[in-house]
Parts: sequence; C-alpha cells; structure tokens
Amino acid sequence: MNEWIDELSDLCAAAEPAVLVSVAGVRGSAPREIGAKMIVTETETIGTIGGGQLEYQCARVAVGLLGEEQLSLRSFALGSSMGQCCGGVVEILFEPVAGGMPAWLRDLRALYGQHEPALIVTGISGDTPIKFVATAQRIFGADENEMAPELVAQARANLSGDRRPQRVEQAFLEPIVDPDLNIAVFGAGHVGTAVVDTLSSLDCSIRWVDSRRSIFRRVPANVRAVEASEPALEVAAMPPGSFYLVMTHSHALDFDICDRILRRDDVRYCGLIGSLSKRRRFEKRYRQLGIPQASIDALVCPIGVDGISGKKPAEIAVATAAEILKVKEGTAQAAAPAYPDNVHPLGR
Repeated sequence: MNEWIDELSDLCAAAEPAVLVSVAGVRGSAPREIGAKMIVTETETIGTIGGGQLEYQCARVAVGLLGEEQLSLRSFALGSSMGQCCGGVVEILFEPVAGGMPAWLRDLRALYGQHEPALIVTGISGDTPIKFVATAQRIFGADENEMAPELVAQARANLSGDRRPQRVEQAFLEPIVDPDLNIAVFGAGHVGTAVVDTLSSLDCSIRWVDSRRSIFRRVPANVRAVEASEPALEVAAMPPGSFYLVMTHSHALDFDICDRILRRDDVRYCGLIGSLSKRRRFEKRYRQLGIPQASIDALVCPIGVDGISGKKPAEIAVATAAEILKVKEGTAQAAAPAYPDNVHPLGR
C-alpha cells in the first residue's frame, strides 16, 4: 500500500528528519517482497519490511542516518546470525529525508492524489544518485533530455506492463498505481463497518455505499463513502473484475443490488450476507426474472470461509476478508504461483 507517501510528506512538512527504508532486492527467500517500505524517525517506525531481526537491524541503521543526505544500499543475509531462517539475501535502500519536502515527493503526492499512474526511479550508484518520477507523458524532478534514454524507456515500459517494483542494473523502479483489488461494500451497519475496517488494511480500493443519511462515521483513507438514494445504481460505477459484498439493512435492497451485480459479466466475486434459506428465496426469484443459472450459481451466500461460524461482526469480517483473499489468490494462481519463489509465505 502507498500510505507511506502521505506519512513521509507529513513528516517533511513538519521538518522532522526521517529515513525511507525500502526492500530494493531479494535473492532467495525473504519475509517481504521488493518495494516493501517503512519510515524511521527518531521516535517511531511506520510500516514494516518484514519484522524480526531484519527490521530491527534496519531501524538501527536508519536512526544512525537521520539528518544525513546520502542514500545507501546495504545487504543483509537472513541466516542464523540474523536470527532468521529464510536463508535469502535482502538488499535494503536507506534514503534520509531532511530539510523540507523533496521535489520528487511533492510531485508524487500530487500525481497519486489525482490517481495518475506514476513510477519512481532511484539511481543507486555514483556520487550523485538520481531520483525522479515518471508518468506516461512526463518526467518530474529531472530533465528528460539529460536522462539515459534506455532508463526512461524502461520506466515507461514498466508502467505499461506488469507494474511490479524491479531492479534494472543500478536503478530501482517502483510503480505507484491504484490497487487492482476493487471492492464494493453495500451497507454501513455493524457488520458492514467491521468488514470495511478489516478490508481497508489490505492493498485495495473500497466503495462503501448506503442509502441512510449521516451513516458513515469513520472512513479509512482507501475507502470512498457514498450516500446513495438508490444503492443498486452504484453497481455500474465499479470497474471490471470487482468484488462485491451486499449486507444492507433491507432484504429488498439486497435483492435489487445483487440483481444488478449478477447481470454483469465481469464480476470476480458477489457475496451476500444471509442464510441458505435467504439464498434459496433469492435464487427462485432470479430464475423467474430470467437470470442465467450460471450467474445465479456465482452468488456466494452465506459468505465467509469454511470453518468460521461466529456471527459477531468482527468474526464475519475476518471470515469474509479471508474468502476474498482466497478468491483473489486463486485467480492469480492460474497464471503464477500464489507466492513468488523469493517470498516466504509465513514471513520467516
């Protein structure tokens, strides 16, 4: 997730020295992937690069760099000497940030706020490392005519490709794009609120819809709250491949919303809160309306992974989030392993 952009910007605005710590390379098994970040100040650590001794040692290094100007790249072997058994080698990039808001961060924050895909390019060799932000059309923080053409081309190729952080010789490329996990949650009651609280900690974008006025009391940063007199119409606002959770205060509303969802042909997941008897009633009416049986079969009700039967809002939220992740990972697994070879599934 990209909360670090706002966190680091706020620290810079307050003139508080900080060090941005990034996983810039991985060989073998490691607790986190390339691009994972944390921010270290004199008094706190924000975010995580995997925990354990690796994170502890990196935090100590970062504190020693507070107030400096030069970035540094260091390698850490995750063996017995580190108290970790991953066995891989991790390269960590330390970037001290002091003396106000750097231009690249100011530009990046503006682009991210406008939902414009961008990519950070950090040169990690030489006495004067480069750092700039690239979009499909522009370069921010540097003169494009003075940049190596192959580096600019590689940056833009990353933006139009799979958009994963990567090392290119002595440069570190980090795409900053909106998450590809889009979730619509209909209903802001006790369960809906618990579900949104749980899901919002994931790298996702949530559209939270309810018809009641002033129902939204606390809205996480990656959540857009929508008061809609006709919530079912909000189904059309979701991009292809979205996940849907329907849990309003009204069975009639639930029915209308699911009706709209099941008529789309690009739905990754449609979950409806309720019992098997509720599902059967809905199924019968959908068949009468002419919705194809294959679409009806895609409706998930009850929701939540098997084995969690609790009915408390927090329990439903955990079970539902797990089910969404299971569907997401299962779809991705068709093209690639759920865990890359260089990322340990248990984080150690």
